[in-house]
Amino acid sequence: MSDFLAAMSDASLLRARTAMREADATSLDSRVASAPPPRALVLTAGGFDVMAEAKLAGPAEGVLTDGGAARVVQLAQIYAGAGAGAISVLTEESRFAGSLEHLELVSGQVDAPVLRKDFLVASIQVREARAAGASGVLLIARLLPAGLLEEMTDLTLELGMFALVEVFDRSDLETAAPVFDRDVLVGVNCRDLSTLEVDFGRFEELAPHLPDDLPAVAESGIESPSDIEIIADLGYRMALVGSSLVRHRDPSRLLADMIRAGRARLAGAGN
Repeated sequence: MSDFLAAMSDASLLRARTAMREADATSLDSRVASAPPPRALVLTAGGFDVMAEAKLAGPAEGVLTDGGAARVVQLAQIYAGAGAGAISVLTEESRFAGSLEHLELVSGQVDAPVLRKDFLVASIQVREARAAGASGVLLIARLLPAGLLEEMTDLTLELGMFALVEVFDRSDLETAAPVFDRDVLVGVNCRDLSTLEVDFGRFEELAPHLPDDLPAVAESGIESPSDIEIIADLGYRMALVGSSLVRHRDPSRLLADMIRAGRARLAGAGN
């Protein structure tokens, strides 16, 4: 595990333990029970979708945009209006300037399903996500022993949410294999968490080894509609796109162009 990933997971574990000490478990259960039902993630049949990420900063890029929570909500609304299949919201505080408040605000302002993106290492964080209105969570295989990954995946599905199970290499695929009999998304992250550099070739490298019956999601390093065409050709049916949208002067147009490029590519392949 890289120093960066280790530091982030340790911070998340500390927050989870703090939450368990400070929050009344009964109160959290009550919030989960009273939260609006999670919105279903509906992928376009035979087509391509984009999960658009609303965030303020990243460890590789630093500050991406100003405006705090209001800007996160604004971006989410722009994405939803442009046809995003889902919205990803960062809740990690130290490197991404995120928070659970951002997640809760976005969940209340858009009709699209919203994913909690963070370094989740404890089941209570899944329950926190549901209480804040999330419809899905990111589960990073490299952070979680196989048994805990299964436990957190099962809890996610029991709560009616979707799980995006993220891998970086073949070893991660082996760790995650026990949950591939569930209805999950399989995400491939092409960012090296040791150097924070992106290796677009990882999408091609791992594509033949991904489960045939589960939707594959390409994550990180996606900048343009032409990048979308490449990953669509490799068999990915969704992309998680963040920094390029946040930085773009017209994120609505870029997102719409990406969705259109992916769907056109798949339509052409079917002819």
